[in-house]
Amino acid sequence: MAAPLVLASSSPYKKMLLERLRIPFTCVSPNTDEQSKLNEKPEALALRLAQEKAMAVADANPNAIIIGSDQVGELNGKILGKPGNFDQAFRQLSAQSGETVYFHSAISVARIQKNGEITHKTTVNTTTVDFKQLSSLQIENYLKQDQPYNCAGSFKSEGLGISLFSSINTNDPSSLVGLPLIDLCKLLAMHGINIPK
Repeated sequence: MAAPLVLASSSPYKKMLLERLRIPFTCVSPNTDEQSKLNEKPEALALRLAQEKAMAVADANPNAIIIGSDQVGELNGKILGKPGNFDQAFRQLSAQSGETVYFHSAISVARIQKNGEITHKTTVNTTTVDFKQLSSLQIENYLKQDQPYNCAGSFKSEGLGISLFSSINTNDPSSLVGLPLIDLCKLLAMHGINIPK
């Protein structure tokens, strides 16, 4: 019997992405602290949080295969998190206007075996986004329409946010939404889940 699959996330965007693989899974919120540590690099933060989310859920789901993930934006070496509100989102998009921004999407696939041994596979996928020069009015109008306050970088690339960019460079189009499916398929295969079956 195949091990149950659990997505350690309450994100509707990640749930929607994982549904594309047409495999059964459940979602469990990991309730982890997403604050960065002193001098922590953006890519390292994404990887650490993905691992912590997977392990937070794995403890209560022994024998399940747990998918933890996190995305961190990086502008000029500094971390871009989730804005939380209009004012912070406006500041983020104003800072990103005309700039190149990196979005690090980390995945951690973990399983606690019956003997207590933990198997852990991780990866980070980075997408480069070049933003157009944006006026204050464009930013304000965008935010009112998409309301991306729970998204790293203050946009929804699967929605109107795509209009903010002059280019996207990635080897996995699902990565910018927060769950790189190409990498995830590779990690799941290492745990015996091959997609498509």
